[in-house]
Amino acid sequence: MNAPDPARPHRGTIHLCDAEVLAHEGHAADQYILRVHAPACAAAARPGSFAHLTCDDELPMRRPLSIMRVDAEAGWVEFLYKTHGHGLTRLSRRRPGDYLSVLGPIGRPFRLDPAHPNLLLLGGGVGIPPMLFLAESLAEDQRADWQPLVLMGSEIPFPFDIAQRPRPVVGLPGTASAALQPLENLGIPSRLSTLAGLPGCYPGYVTDLARHWLDAISPAERAQVAVHACGPTPMLRAVQALAAEYALPCQISLEEYMACAVGGCAGCAVEIVRDGLRQMKRVCVDGPVFEASDVCF
Repeated sequence: MNAPDPARPHRGTIHLCDAEVLAHEGHAADQYILRVHAPACAAAARPGSFAHLTCDDELPMRRPLSIMRVDAEAGWVEFLYKTHGHGLTRLSRRRPGDYLSVLGPIGRPFRLDPAHPNLLLLGGGVGIPPMLFLAESLAEDQRADWQPLVLMGSEIPFPFDIAQRPRPVVGLPGTASAALQPLENLGIPSRLSTLAGLPGCYPGYVTDLARHWLDAISPAERAQVAVHACGPTPMLRAVQALAAEYALPCQISLEEYMACAVGGCAGCAVEIVRDGLRQMKRVCVDGPVFEASDVCF
């Protein structure tokens, strides 16, 4: 067998399988949580990676979905998505016992640095799943004393149980009282924000909520902060500016339309600046996680 090519680290790491649908739950505002049995993908998935799913046998184009949760022992992978277009609408009709083709995990995941254990995780809309995956992984990671804070923003109801008595977080305003119960169960503090008047959510952008916290902690604590984020482009642009303002290391996960998702078509290429040079990089295999300071929005 040939040795792995360091120039193509994704080779040999992506698995293709016919995955059985184990559960498929509908939530408010056309949101769905899909769980499939895909053991090879579950074993190799890391926070920030995604999978390319066949939505319907009649549709040749797959759809990329961020991985939200995995159970490597049980062999399942879970996704959160909102129906947008005919592909995901077809996917929403799949029922337990059905099979669909899953290609994954794909992409470079988030990278952690024990020198920055105070992790600020920011998720917005369709960018929420990677942050939940990362948060759950931190709860199991013994390499450092990780201290994550998860802040989520959405303009539609969150498809998770909301904690009634969340653990306190220094610096956050009283208007931010809603938190995610699944994270509370893991001992991870979280808060939610919205512009849609959702109960208990901070009335503003998730980056505004992050600023409250960054201003409240000490300079020594701030020196240990690293930011990880995923969400729509306007949000990521604001996260990039916030991280630069506070001189914080920051990684962002980009989402782009793509055809092959394995680096062949280059349809998901984005412009970045690295070492002073402008380059085009593919979101699927060169990302989806990039250093925020490198990305040209």
